[in-house]
Amino acid sequence: MKKIAILSSIFIGVLAWAQGIKFEDGNFASILAKAKKEKKLIFIDAYASWCGPCKLMVKNIFPLQSVGDYYNSHFINAKIDMEKGEGIELAKKYNVKAFPTYLFIDGSGEAVHRTLGYVEEKDFIQFAKDAEDPNKRLTSLKQQFEKGEKDPEFLKNLAGLTMYNDAEFAGKVMNRYFQQKPNLDQEDVQMLLSGVQTTESPLYKIFQDKKADIVKFFPEDKYEKFDKNIKLNTVSKKAYNADTKKWDDTYFMSETQKFLSKEEAEKILKRMKANRALKNKDIPEYEKLILELYKDYSAAGSEELNSLAWNFFENVSNKTSLEKAITWAQESVKKDQNFANTDTLANLYNKIGDKKNAKTWAEKSIELAKSTGQDSTDTEKLLKSL
Repeated sequence: MKKIAILSSIFIGVLAWAQGIKFEDGNFASILAKAKKEKKLIFIDAYASWCGPCKLMVKNIFPLQSVGDYYNSHFINAKIDMEKGEGIELAKKYNVKAFPTYLFIDGSGEAVHRTLGYVEEKDFIQFAKDAEDPNKRLTSLKQQFEKGEKDPEFLKNLAGLTMYNDAEFAGKVMNRYFQQKPNLDQEDVQMLLSGVQTTESPLYKIFQDKKADIVKFFPEDKYEKFDKNIKLNTVSKKAYNADTKKWDDTYFMSETQKFLSKEEAEKILKRMKANRALKNKDIPEYEKLILELYKDYSAAGSEELNSLAWNFFENVSNKTSLEKAITWAQESVKKDQNFANTDTLANLYNKIGDKKNAKTWAEKSIELAKSTGQDSTDTEKLLKSL
């Protein structure tokens, strides 16, 4: 019996070690203190609950033994929702604007390395190794750039690491990169289009000067659409005051009508106000604006309608508005039935108390998830509760 117990404990130990990354409980202050005491970096999976790639990392990468072996032995690991609790302030502190973002924080609380997005096993481990190498950390790479490094591959890598959290710095990196490129290939064009955000960026001049290269890979009408969006982004940044949470409607309308019709400008402004209201958790304003915008939703795509319906499920409590969201979800299903929109329908029906329809659509959603290899755990929990 004693022998069996020993073998069992070894087996359990192996299973525990093979469970992938072990994430710490507790608040950030306690995690920081532990990292300082053990002289380790903190690895933070900065995620959002709605983020698809975040969920795929949890499903496919974090549980891998190779990943767990490396991360558990080298770092203090934390998983923090950047839209809840202390995560909100941490997102501001570390400038997290896209999900998932992966941060490496030293014992003093400084971010020394970062990247983002869905990352495959081998690259995810290499990324961690880079974080431990002072010469490969983002902080070091920035220093090399400031000293004048011009290697194209170095610049391309640095631009990718900083594009979504330090747009101003990434713009400088890409500007140096593109100054060395007489002609752009498709990868260059993709990077340029991702990087140019306003007409005031030095990249905008490159965007204009390299139009002939860009339209080799994108139709000219798509180029014009990009140009319009860049101008729109420039105006909206100036029209919205983040401190007062107010819009300068007059400025927005006068500036946007230089490249949009009045009707287009009014609709876009209302949409921007709705998105900003949702971000600011001003749900009554968001609800009102979206209901106005989608009185006629016949031209909206399946994904757009599903997104609206899900936002209403998560944030709105008015039954009449929720019933409107059900019509959006139904139309989304009609246009392209899939796991996501059938799940949305199930949740909406459950929220208004229609258990019968909730059950029907939850079962359909689980069936679709299994046929396409998607995770239906949350839908299965819903079904069990009905």
